[in-house]
Amino acid sequence: MSSKDIQITSKEGAETIAIGASAYNILLSSQRSEGQLAIIEMLVPPNGGPIPHEHKGFQECFYVLEGEVEMITQENRIPAKQGDLVHIPLNGPIHCFKNTGSVNARLLCIVAPAGLDQFFEEAGRKIPSGTLPEPVPPTPEQIAHANQTAEKYGQKLYPKDYFDK
Repeated sequence: MSSKDIQITSKEGAETIAIGASAYNILLSSQRSEGQLAIIEMLVPPNGGPIPHEHKGFQECFYVLEGEVEMITQENRIPAKQGDLVHIPLNGPIHCFKNTGSVNARLLCIVAPAGLDQFFEEAGRKIPSGTLPEPVPPTPEQIAHANQTAEKYGQKLYPKDYFDK
């Protein structure tokens, strides 16, 4: 199939990556979009979510498919529920989100240009589709690897308690 052909990815055909306690289904990869965008379905358990981070070179949108999350920046804590769209602009703030509900949250993440999918693939590990990983604290080696990989793909990671200071 050439890059000019229509592409269809079934949920079952998507690669699922574990990062922390969350699962990320890569529906459209950098490779398949010629680096233009990536589309990732995120499954986040209650109280789960990424650590604070920033990415100056790409923008990110989250569409909340199920559940509720709280988007967190230095300035704000904004609730987002099913049907809401959150946009992190190019050169946006340090941010993270947390699943504030009692059930798994499911978000559709669109990143332009692509690259976040490659970060997940290198920093995470493959798991079966439709599952969540066991929530195991990362080792110092895993943290160092995640930080190096994030930098490679234009991100900077901050400590989990960054916004608590």
